[in-house]
Amino acid sequence: MKWTIAMTQEELNRKTIIEQAIERRIPQREGAERIGVSERHFRRILRRYRTRGDEGLVSEHRGKPSNNRLGEQTRKEVGEFVCDPIFEGFGPTLLNEKLAEYKGIMISKESMRQIMIEEGKHRARVKKAKAPHPPRERRCRRGELVQIDGSYHSWLEERGPKACLLLFVDDATSEILAAEFVDQESFFAYGNLCKSYFSATGTPVAFYSDKFSVFRANSSRSIQKEAVTQFNRALSSLGIALICANSPQAKGRVERANQTFQDRLVKEMRLLNIDNYQHANAFLPKFVNFYNHKFAVLPRSTDDVHVPLDTSIDLDFLFSVHDTRTITKDLLIHFNTLTYQIITTRPPRYLTEREVLVVQNQTGLVSAFLNHQELSLQLFHKQAKPPRIAYSKSLNPHIYTPPVNHPWRSYGQKLNGKPTLINDP
Repeated sequence: MKWTIAMTQEELNRKTIIEQAIERRIPQREGAERIGVSERHFRRILRRYRTRGDEGLVSEHRGKPSNNRLGEQTRKEVGEFVCDPIFEGFGPTLLNEKLAEYKGIMISKESMRQIMIEEGKHRARVKKAKAPHPPRERRCRRGELVQIDGSYHSWLEERGPKACLLLFVDDATSEILAAEFVDQESFFAYGNLCKSYFSATGTPVAFYSDKFSVFRANSSRSIQKEAVTQFNRALSSLGIALICANSPQAKGRVERANQTFQDRLVKEMRLLNIDNYQHANAFLPKFVNFYNHKFAVLPRSTDDVHVPLDTSIDLDFLFSVHDTRTITKDLLIHFNTLTYQIITTRPPRYLTEREVLVVQNQTGLVSAFLNHQELSLQLFHKQAKPPRIAYSKSLNPHIYTPPVNHPWRSYGQKLNGKPTLINDP
């Protein structure tokens, strides 16, 4: 009678070593070392092979259920938990944590993954080959480099509009130092988060960001070759360096934090039924503490290089829009299409043609400073001009467009003494 014995590669290698030991080509001690078992167990394997042949090398546990398998009742309860619509989109790791938190059932992540696959709630993904990026070594001390970024996402899913989450991540520890939901990335949004971060923790050595227009002047039409943004000006006043990365991978710590927040934070707020960003900002510190406890690492040095903020520094003044204007002979200042009259008792000749610092805060309030002294301003309202009388002949005037071969297009261009036609692109 013929039958088939299924053997693994490890069992086939074991057979070769057993046969060498039976033929006395190697001692039993060497055979046990090559298989990775004790000499006593090696002799057991020899006896099984002599009496049962190849079948004696096949594991007797094959085809039998594991002794550590989940009970039917537990398996059914986990399956019902997985199929709850509120957990739609949860991955095996996060759902396993929620199972232990809500039901008190402790199973392995792999068991959860297998149950989710059986229930049709998870599909195994094939990892794509990624372009290699040489890792950059972490900074040694906390506060030496802080990576900053904004992430636009549907944080409240269908319960609210999209918003931007600003994150400040420490490079040495991957710790979230500051976070806030805002409508969009802007100078004032980053300024407000910086003010709360500096007041609570201190000022870092440097910020690491992308090339967003808040951090870097990207216009090729800029008058100055190296224009300084308002955000960079404010940081320079505090002695903080600003470094702009050339690629997202360069600031990978904050990018990975964004991915984690887009996965876990969205689902946490779904479970709490948070439907507005005011409540989301109130919940954010609790989630940040959880994130730091779970994902932050210890720095190589215990030194914290954050510098305590000087109480004499006015952060509201620093994180306002600063610009310069020249006072006209009528003691007027023009700023953002508006005109402001300087109210003073000094003779005009002392103020005319002098350059002043114009400051506009987040609320739109405009102030002017001359030699660090604030000037008294009053909005100058121009009188409206009467409407211009339009004659019927001037309504909808006919616009004449010269043809392509019109001599006007080749004016001044001649070839062999004759006008040459120039085709405009």
